[in-house]
Amino acid sequence: MIALPKGPDFRLDGRRALVTGGSGGIGLAAAAALGRAGAHVTVAARREPELAQVCDALRAEGIGCAPLVLDVTDSAAVDQAVAHAEPFDILVNNAGMNRPKPLVEQSDEDIDAVLDLNVKAAFYTSRAVSRRLLQEGRAGSIVNVSSQMGHVGSPRRTLYCASKHALEGMTRALAWELGAANIRVNTVCPTFIETPMTAGMLEQPGFRDWVCARNALGRVGRLDEVMGAIVFLASDASSLMTGSALMLDAGWTAA
Repeated sequence: MIALPKGPDFRLDGRRALVTGGSGGIGLAAAAALGRAGAHVTVAARREPELAQVCDALRAEGIGCAPLVLDVTDSAAVDQAVAHAEPFDILVNNAGMNRPKPLVEQSDEDIDAVLDLNVKAAFYTSRAVSRRLLQEGRAGSIVNVSSQMGHVGSPRRTLYCASKHALEGMTRALAWELGAANIRVNTVCPTFIETPMTAGMLEQPGFRDWVCARNALGRVGRLDEVMGAIVFLASDASSLMTGSALMLDAGWTAA
């Protein structure tokens, strides 16, 4: 009789995950998805009231979780929080922002704010989490929430595109640095997803139509369409995947 190959394992039982920017949008969806797959989830964000609501909702489904009030742009605070916690097997770098406008209208404060949160914070959290994993000799998975804009350009998004291209470069290099320790690093790259961050943009006259005309599926994405990809990258189902970008762009970059 033919022996069938063993199937992939998407379960995360016994693993600990840290999700930044976890109080809403893709971060909240990631926390729920990882928790439903069996992980204990630490949800990090700046505001305690939102974190309390998130953890209440997770616990209502029987998901083990903990809130972590943390400014991920503060490297010392990140180091202290990770050093005093049990090692995280999974890191989802989701905290991010966008200030869409032409570069000639961007202020120094815009540039600093976007690069601090989208790039430097990911460096801080990745450094702290991987340092602990290396010390403990544990495998792990870092999932960086990038964007289709990390692979293309777009008007009014020079700053955002620069930040996501930087995140893609960091991911590829860090995958090589950590690969021998069985710590994998990948990005997930969504198109425009219906979230609180995109709501204002998608409500602008003509913008939704502009988005839909530029991807093969002709629509905006949903949060649930990102959740499976994050579980896949966090789990052993993607054990041969590192330094890669998982495109969830409805074909935007295929043109």
